Amino acid sequence: MQQAMKKWMDWKDALEKDGHIKQLGERLDGTGKVVRGKAKAVTDGPYVEVKDSIQGYMLLEAKDMDQAVELAKGCPVLEGDGTVEIRPLVSM
Repeated sequence: MQQAMKKWMDWKDALEKDGHIKQLGERLDGTGKVVRGKAKAVTDGPYVEVKDSIQGYMLLEAKDMDQAVELAKGCPVLEGDGTVEIRPLVSM
């Protein structure tokens, strides 16, 4: 567990040193609610596909999507069978 945590901290520290980290997201809780449709029906959730699980997030700054992809390739979750999803923010 200590070795795995060290990999995460090393990756985070490198991103921070290079000025890419904008905000470190907290681990996401498994509870919540979902509001859907015109009826605004409220159900327990959020539920993702059974095969998916969102463990947390980071907001990074990259010059473009290609650089974001390269930064994501260093994520320790990829040493297993994990996935890193990259999404740009849309300013309103």
